[in-house]
Amino acid sequence: MYFAALLARTEDGWEASDTELDDVETLSDLADLAREASAEDDTVLVLIEQEDAWFGVVRIDGEEDPRIYVSDAAAAARSSYGEILLTDELLGREPGDDDPDLDALDLDGTEDGEDDEDDDDTTSGGGSAEAVPHGPVGDATVLDDLGVSEKELKSLSEDAVTEIAEALGASEVLETVR
Repeated sequence: MYFAALLARTEDGWEASDTELDDVETLSDLADLAREASAEDDTVLVLIEQEDAWFGVVRIDGEEDPRIYVSDAAAAARSSYGEILLTDELLGREPGDDDPDLDALDLDGTEDGEDDEDDDDTTSGGGSAEAVPHGPVGDATVLDDLGVSEKELKSLSEDAVTEIAEALGASEVLETVR
């Protein structure tokens, strides 16, 4: 089971809103959704949790690039919502390394043995299962200035979203959308 919420920091504290991620296909879409939750260029956190598997934090500060932390990249990679967060940059790979390069395959019927060997080399080293590490990835200091240290963030597991909200002083507003 998944849970996703937006926490927007305002002058009056945190405001929470339940968010539907069905129409979100990219990190850019998610960042746009988060920016819409804030009237100003305030900090907005997107908290995503898959029960007993992984959680992610995306921090949007105005028009800056999103900062991302994912507790278990391998578990998140098996999730459609997790795949949104696991960008090539976050995983430290070149864009496009996660999919076999179908354009590089010569499928016009004139293939010979040498091309097949080359194709095997390009597809065997770049599979997404091999490139996604087990454990946390991203910016573990994403919440440092908000009261959740890197060590605390890395130690969270079950019910991480609730624990983060408690540390931020936003547990009551989060519970209204849970």
